[in-house]
Amino acid sequence: MTVPSQMQAISITQPGGPEVLTAVQCEVPRPRDNEVLIQVAAAGVNRPDVLQRMGRYPVPADAEPGPGLEVAGTVVARGSTANRWSPGDAVCALTHGGGYAEYCRVHQDHCLPVPGGLSMTQAAALPETLFTVWYNVFTRCRMRSGEWFLVHGGSSGIGSTAIQLAKAFGSPVITTAGTDEKCRYCLELGSDHALNYRTEDWEAAVMQITRDRGVDVILDMVGGDYLAKNLAVLARDGRCSLIASLGGPRAEINIMPIMLKRLTITGSTLRPQTVKEKAQIATDLEQTVWPWIEDGIFSPSIFAEFPLDQAAAAHRLMDSGTHMGKIVLEVS
Repeated sequence: MTVPSQMQAISITQPGGPEVLTAVQCEVPRPRDNEVLIQVAAAGVNRPDVLQRMGRYPVPADAEPGPGLEVAGTVVARGSTANRWSPGDAVCALTHGGGYAEYCRVHQDHCLPVPGGLSMTQAAALPETLFTVWYNVFTRCRMRSGEWFLVHGGSSGIGSTAIQLAKAFGSPVITTAGTDEKCRYCLELGSDHALNYRTEDWEAAVMQITRDRGVDVILDMVGGDYLAKNLAVLARDGRCSLIASLGGPRAEINIMPIMLKRLTITGSTLRPQTVKEKAQIATDLEQTVWPWIEDGIFSPSIFAEFPLDQAAAAHRLMDSGTHMGKIVLEVS
């Protein structure tokens, strides 16, 4: 396949609002030994992209400087030791940055085949959220089928993914969201209960729903004062995974529930994980979740699509907090 020398990509000119996202012409990256070059058809928009735009998400030294952590497209070239994929293969991938572009280089082991029946747009909405949810809920928190699961921010890309995965795994799900409309959306995705945190005492409601037992696993992207409440609603041997701090990075807690109930508090961010760790997550997803996708048990929920050169508009939508599900950039 003929690969041009130049491409369009989105650059962050300086930390700031959506207006700092600018379309530029730049060189097409060349795949290194164990990488493939993907001609990008679509790229997912995620909260870490927004934090990077704002200057609050440091880019690792070995990462591409541009935003974009997940793509779907066609392999057009590969490095000297990359032999899993061939030019012409349709893949989606977790990137190490640079996904908002016409071409993106990715480690070969962080690519997955586009599931049968999905469009490139749908496939682009899979990697970042699936990697995050799988690693935190099923690897770090070791959730078992039938355990009670609570996810905060259920209408977000992460939340909509977590609801569906937990239900596919056989667990009852409780979620919190900020409006009645978002709560209805969560119920449509399969959540058993959806609590409007603006109008309900979700802590009391969780205990009422579980008959004072509490939940086994919590996925929390809020942090702040939610942590103390999470500890209160966790059951004996419960686990809570923290993946963001939208409510603030600091919390004051009583450590007694941790000791008395033998609780586990964990957390992670995806981007700093090693190449090997990300490759293992990809393997787990292909073995377990990809069959669910192809059987129609799990489906990415797309809220809005924007052309690549309208990345700023996509970020304005994410900043507004009104979206439900994923936002995707159409590249080619």
